[in-house]
Amino acid sequence: MITVNCTALPANLIESELFGREKGAFTGADARQMGRFELADGGTIFLDEIGEMPLELQSKLLRVIQDGEFERLGSPRTIRVDVRIIAASNRTLEEEIRAGRFREDLFYRLNVFPITIPPLRQRTEDIALLVTYFVAKYNKKIGKKIETVSKETLKALQEYHWPGNVRELESVIERAVITSQGTTLQVLDRFDTFRNTGELAEQDVKVLADLEQDHILQVLQKTGWRIEGKNGAAVLLGLNPSTLRARMRKYGIRRH
Repeated sequence: MITVNCTALPANLIESELFGREKGAFTGADARQMGRFELADGGTIFLDEIGEMPLELQSKLLRVIQDGEFERLGSPRTIRVDVRIIAASNRTLEEEIRAGRFREDLFYRLNVFPITIPPLRQRTEDIALLVTYFVAKYNKKIGKKIETVSKETLKALQEYHWPGNVRELESVIERAVITSQGTTLQVLDRFDTFRNTGELAEQDVKVLADLEQDHILQVLQKTGWRIEGKNGAAVLLGLNPSTLRARMRKYGIRRH
């Protein structure tokens, strides 16, 4: 399954990421690139946070759903695909339609078999499992060893109303893993942190980047700078090899 997070892609690049591009289609397009829909041909594509898709692209997505065809940026050639589409949104799309931010016809084409997940505040029994999962995820990502969550911390997390749902919980746990000392998860400045809607403060982003850079370097040294393969650094870090290489470029990590 091909996954696309519509909030993670810059608005000026989302079209080329989804539908592909030809060399020279725009400044910086120095090579042909297949889009996510081409990569998903014969399978499934998951469009996360579909409500964030720019309005001007929604008609192109509607055409793919209805006719199974599109053109790459910079190309007149029509490409046909057979793709199953799963879409998710943290927004109420009916409200987005009324506000003029989402196409009604696209909504009805996507809303064939809807599954509504109750907000996190209505399923507090899931919070302990989610906390365990996110702690393990960020332990691995930044090389921490948080092993326990106190009853007081878990109780505080379960009593909060989580307007940002699971994504807000994930951001709070990520921040807590970064700032916790020792092996016990500590959610500091509870109300200030939660009112932040899950966004990391600037200094925390820098700390996370420094920790991630150090952790990647340690794992690369441990694997003899082998990136791919069963025992390669990418597997140990839980990343795709291409993602690991991109982060190495981002942090300027090179073998000397």
